[in-house]
Amino acid sequence: MSTPTWSMPATSPHAAILGLGVDRAKRVVPNADLVAAIDSSDEWIQQRTGIKERRWLGPGETLESLALAASQRAIASSGIEAAQIDAIVVATCTHTLQTPALAAKLAHLLGTQAPAAFDISAACAGFCHAVGLASDMVRSGTSRYVLVVGAEALSRVTSKTDRGTAFIFGDGAGAVVVGPSEVPGIGPVVWGSDGEQFDAIRQTVDWVEAHENQDPELPYIAMDGPAVFRWASYEMAKIAQATLDRTGIRADQLDLFVPHQANMRIIDAMARAMKLPEHVRIARDIATQGNTSAASIPLALARMYDEGTAKSGDLALLIAFGAGLSYAAQVVRVP
Repeated sequence: MSTPTWSMPATSPHAAILGLGVDRAKRVVPNADLVAAIDSSDEWIQQRTGIKERRWLGPGETLESLALAASQRAIASSGIEAAQIDAIVVATCTHTLQTPALAAKLAHLLGTQAPAAFDISAACAGFCHAVGLASDMVRSGTSRYVLVVGAEALSRVTSKTDRGTAFIFGDGAGAVVVGPSEVPGIGPVVWGSDGEQFDAIRQTVDWVEAHENQDPELPYIAMDGPAVFRWASYEMAKIAQATLDRTGIRADQLDLFVPHQANMRIIDAMARAMKLPEHVRIARDIATQGNTSAASIPLALARMYDEGTAKSGDLALLIAFGAGLSYAAQVVRVP
């Protein structure tokens, strides 16, 4: 019997980010509003993290509303129609329904035409994971236009009395449309995890345990801050260099460095270890947004646009790390 000939989808030589959109939670929460509950000070928080204030959900806002607004802006920015989106990938760790995926709800609200729709859970590294997946999907012909969303409502799962985390997290969403390109727009992803430290950032109890204990509040995020700081400050610079090497790009060819906005001291330590040239502009959105996990990289890039430190065509290194301990990085050409 002869071997059947398979019909395979047409592939694209490259993928690129075509549009960007974000939505920041409306409520501005300065350090002064948090310090009494954790016996701290504005000065202490700024010295340890670089955070002056953060954005939390305001009246009428939800994780879904942030993700929807960011998605609509990204699609409008990309120049395509919502009906052309044939896959949606949402990176989030704060969608409190185990099922269905937030991506499926977004597919309906956006007016798309039955796209593949699924969520991924890679915490703060989720956006870079999702961009890597989207690039591969476009280049393989599985999808033509992929909407990638990073969205978090971390204020809902932050203990306001935990001295290690109460001041860190914020709420927001960022989205990009990934599509075909004749020239390279998204480099190969370098990703991985250090599972030995899987519990360095963790939910305090699982949902079943919370239900059995009849806890009146949602489980919250706990973190071994010193361990995460040491790991990220040194290991992520190695991952960043590995990403440049795999992409064939030198540090002095970069225009932007857009790391996950976890801690200003970590960002500075990474930049020093990488020996980034002075002309490379570094994202520092954390000062007024807080750590928004999977949303932090698109939010940080959007602020660079707003401040005039990023422009279309710039070459940017994206790198993120978080619970797992997971990480992912890639070089992209910004839209």
